Amino acid sequence: MRCSYCDFFSTTNDSTASRYVDAVCRELETRRNELPNETIQTIYFGGGTPSQLTIGQFGQIFESIHANFKIEESAEITIEANPDDMTESYVSGITTLPFNRVSMGVQSFDDHDLKSLNRRHDARQALDVIELCRKNGLTNISIDLMYGLPNQTIEAWRKNVDIAISLPVQHISAYHLIYEKGTNLYRKLKKGEVKEADEELSVAMFQYLREKLMAKEFLHYEISNFALNGFFSQHNSSYWQGIPYLGIGTSAHSFDGVSRFWNPSNIKLYLEQAEKGIFSPEIEESSLHSRYNDFVIVTLRTMWGLNLIELEKRYGKELATFFLKEAEPFLKNGMLLKNGNQFSISSKGLFVSDTVMSQLLFVD
Repeated sequence: MRCSYCDFFSTTNDSTASRYVDAVCRELETRRNELPNETIQTIYFGGGTPSQLTIGQFGQIFESIHANFKIEESAEITIEANPDDMTESYVSGITTLPFNRVSMGVQSFDDHDLKSLNRRHDARQALDVIELCRKNGLTNISIDLMYGLPNQTIEAWRKNVDIAISLPVQHISAYHLIYEKGTNLYRKLKKGEVKEADEELSVAMFQYLREKLMAKEFLHYEISNFALNGFFSQHNSSYWQGIPYLGIGTSAHSFDGVSRFWNPSNIKLYLEQAEKGIFSPEIEESSLHSRYNDFVIVTLRTMWGLNLIELEKRYGKELATFFLKEAEPFLKNGMLLKNGNQFSISSKGLFVSDTVMSQLLFVD
């Protein structure tokens, strides 16, 4: 069953699971030299529903990872999971593997919301699984929430947030619903069966979330992410810092510091390539300007912001001067803050951050 809002690659056919795991292991071996002399600091099983794999299949993948890469002893190792997959035996099995972080796709603690999103779990399951994880010694738990859902009221959202902050979780990601083309929700939107949340309501929801989490000592370290001190997602933080990464599996993306490349989203093609030991990713060669734009977006999304000296070092004086010129109006109206060479989005600018950042980009 596919979620009504999801436009990512997915398949509901699990008959190829064993072949797929074998293919992932083959790709790990084939691409072992793409991160030469690097010690792996984070491993993330996600971008889909990895909790559909068996504990034995995870064991096979971990065996391949350790055979082909050097893993930092303190590496953050995350599994994304749906609450309905996390049975007592499955959670117990996870603790026998190297996982030390769980990211749970809760989305809502309201059964009406979950039904509209076509989620398989209900609110009670989500609450029970979080407690089950804690009892099994998993003490780094992240949950995802969504707001701006069809017919969602501010009162319902406040209840969601209040439940979330009462739970033993250390990290909360919150995303506004986007009606992506090709999804069931997008089709309903076009038919007039649902309507988008208005901007005023969306802002009110975000403000309530931020105020309540920060009052509970959660740090707003990235626009969509909040965490207790010491529980920032190391894996996602590496994306925002421009650190190279290797993506394994169907539709997985990789970054070598300059170029981005990705595997085919066609599982049949991926399996055929893997079984021949041939991987032919699509490559996007990044220009200086596109790398500058990426740097601006990912750094300004975080609480640490953008360092002008680092920007000039990477992309040259001309683009640093361009950034300063474009940033000036936002410094004057309080949307941007400047502390020495460090620039960051202000609390006032958070609600229009996309607009602010778009004006700082270099358009060829």
